[in-house]
Amino acid sequence: MEKMSRVTTALGGSVLTGRTMHCHLDAPANAISVCRDAAQVVVAGRSIFKIYAIEEEQFVEKLNLRVGRKPSLNLSCADVVWHQMDENLLATAATNGVVVTWNLGRPSRNKQDQLFTEHKRTVNKVCFHPTEAHVLLSGSQDGFMKCFDLRRKDSVSTFSGQSESVRDVQFSIRDYFTFASTFENGNVQLWDIRRPDRCERMFTAHNGPVFCCDWHPEDRGWLATGGRDKMVKVWDMTTHRAKEMHCVQTIASVARVKWRPECRHHLATCSMMVDHNIYVWDVRRPFVPAAMFEEHRDVTTGIAWRHPHDPSFLLSGSKDSSLCQHLFRDASQPVERANPEGLCYGLFGDLAFAAKESLVAAESGRKPYTGDRRHPIFFKRKLDPAEPFAGLASSALSVFETEPGGGGMRWFVDTAERYALAGRPLAELCDHNAKVARELGRNQVAQTWTMLRIIYCSPGLVPTANLNHSVGKGGSCGLPLMNSFNLKDMAPGLGSETRLDRSKGDTRSDTVLLDSSATLITNEDNEETEGSDVPADYLLGDVEGEEDELYLLDPEHTHPEEPECVLPQEAFPLRHEIVDTPPGPEHLQDKADSPHVSGSEADVASLAPVDSSFSLLSVSHALYDSRLPPDFFSLLVRDMLHFYAEQGDVQMAVSVLIILGERVRKDIDEQTQEHWYTSYIDLLQRFRLWNVSNEVVKLSTSRAVSCLNQASTTLHVNCSHCKRPMSSRGWVCDRCHRCASMCAVCHHVVKGLFVWCQGCSHGGHLQHIMKWLEGSSHCPAGCGHLCEYS
Repeated sequence: MEKMSRVTTALGGSVLTGRTMHCHLDAPANAISVCRDAAQVVVAGRSIFKIYAIEEEQFVEKLNLRVGRKPSLNLSCADVVWHQMDENLLATAATNGVVVTWNLGRPSRNKQDQLFTEHKRTVNKVCFHPTEAHVLLSGSQDGFMKCFDLRRKDSVSTFSGQSESVRDVQFSIRDYFTFASTFENGNVQLWDIRRPDRCERMFTAHNGPVFCCDWHPEDRGWLATGGRDKMVKVWDMTTHRAKEMHCVQTIASVARVKWRPECRHHLATCSMMVDHNIYVWDVRRPFVPAAMFEEHRDVTTGIAWRHPHDPSFLLSGSKDSSLCQHLFRDASQPVERANPEGLCYGLFGDLAFAAKESLVAAESGRKPYTGDRRHPIFFKRKLDPAEPFAGLASSALSVFETEPGGGGMRWFVDTAERYALAGRPLAELCDHNAKVARELGRNQVAQTWTMLRIIYCSPGLVPTANLNHSVGKGGSCGLPLMNSFNLKDMAPGLGSETRLDRSKGDTRSDTVLLDSSATLITNEDNEETEGSDVPADYLLGDVEGEEDELYLLDPEHTHPEEPECVLPQEAFPLRHEIVDTPPGPEHLQDKADSPHVSGSEADVASLAPVDSSFSLLSVSHALYDSRLPPDFFSLLVRDMLHFYAEQGDVQMAVSVLIILGERVRKDIDEQTQEHWYTSYIDLLQRFRLWNVSNEVVKLSTSRAVSCLNQASTTLHVNCSHCKRPMSSRGWVCDRCHRCASMCAVCHHVVKGLFVWCQGCSHGGHLQHIMKWLEGSSHCPAGCGHLCEYS
């Protein structure tokens, strides 16, 4: 549904009147350009090349420039430009490498004027000189730029950018001889048309291809560039080196950028893919657009302000085969829907809170923040009545600082730097990390590492003196196996039965099996049984079940009315009636080596004193394997990791994930692991722990994280002498045959680690540069630059 707002603008002797409107095209558009009187617009594409008149209510087709019976590739346009001095002169860039000029004043149907066929690949951009009527500039995919004089049949100058392709060329509005060009490798070059041999200035503007650029119509040195890295940057070219003034973050690759007339800080952008909208940005407020046009249903390919002195009308063409005129008054304003409240924790525990100034002013006793008062990104620092959105409410920022030493994060940095994550056995890693945590006062974390070591590592044989402690800490694995139990001065209540009853009266003659940690209760003095290798702190009991179990009696928590830990006779069901006249001890001596003792013999054993030199019970093997299965504690470890992550300690969660590896990875879903890893890596990078961050990425068990350090690993190097790209892998330039990487201190070729100053580009061996800068801050090459090594 079309919006019916209407605007009338008086510009000198002419008047612009119109509304938001659109018309359907015969084919998708690749580029548009407006006539100097703002009354007509030309639309060009692979299958369309037409001129439309811009009337008050609609677009009216005036001329179709695609004439002829046979379709020609010369009419397949990648770009079109309308001369701003001669209203009859047009130029197009063809996909077959041809540059075509068109004369609308010719009386014939075919308006084609001249053909320039010097480019070998697709021409991406054409641009007329703003004040020179016969000068035309083109940039091609072949990496060359050509300057044409329309009074001649051939180009007058060829400029080599020493790159794969030229994406945009623009003449400077203020400097007569200067033009800017952008390239696939992220560089921007400034050229003087009188010196085609080398560029005047070159700098890297974006991480990836630079698709577009535009000179500011008022500020002489401001150049806006847009690239695949989703950023629009504003550069000040009047300084000795290009200085980045503003940076706007968008949500997709930037295909076109155009400064808004009469608004110094406003520019319009459209995206190359994904995003179909057109945005108008205030570069001082770089994260929320000032206006947004949402009429197109496919990628916008061309934008142009209708008049160089009118900020109200914007024209656009799209791949959805439509041509639109947007009225700025009808644009949606995302800043109106922005939330004026915000809450954020700082790196060292400080809390920042932003709210509407009206709410903060109403609260008494609030002290203003005296630090760097940077308002939230949605709102301008100072309200300017000249701006179109001056009535918007701004936010006031309050910062609650932590007390010195109260919420410091030094423990995080020390832990990250001192933790060992790989390169040692698991037991050593756990012990080392437990020691680090204990030294930093993090006792719970230290105890967790100790438990992980006990769970996943065999502690070996435990000495007799430390058995109680080992059992309490889960170290019962690998205890020495006892061969027999010897009896000495048994308590009267304990010896009534020694043969344990099997469930349901089973009379099998299996050997009595005892766990290595089990012993018999002795007399009231809690003495150890004679000849035993372990303390008598465990009670041999019989319960209803398939196997006999052992129950630990804690002597520290026994009831005061039970001073003697004896087994009541009723604890075991009687197998038969007790015999009053037992046989002599010699009868029992004959069966000392056998655990299969009859009921009467058991009675004798329980009542008559025996010599301590023989065994009553023999143990053939343990009830269960001394080592639990590896996955026995998996659920416990998983819950532990979730506990630490929920507490905000992703450092512990990630460290355990890396060290345990496949032992716990299968129990935690991939998305949760990736979330933990990215959170921890983000924290490490905030604290500038780059090496630790890279180590975590390398050791990551998540596929999505392990590839993070594999992106953007290519470094493009130019020769320091001829400024051309180094194509070979050696140290000698293929073009000028000179060594490219010479040390500024020792004047030898750097074949290893090379460090250079980003200010003057001089450098050399790392150790040499570090030693030089210890005594002098000036560049060792003698250029006079004050270098800094950090």
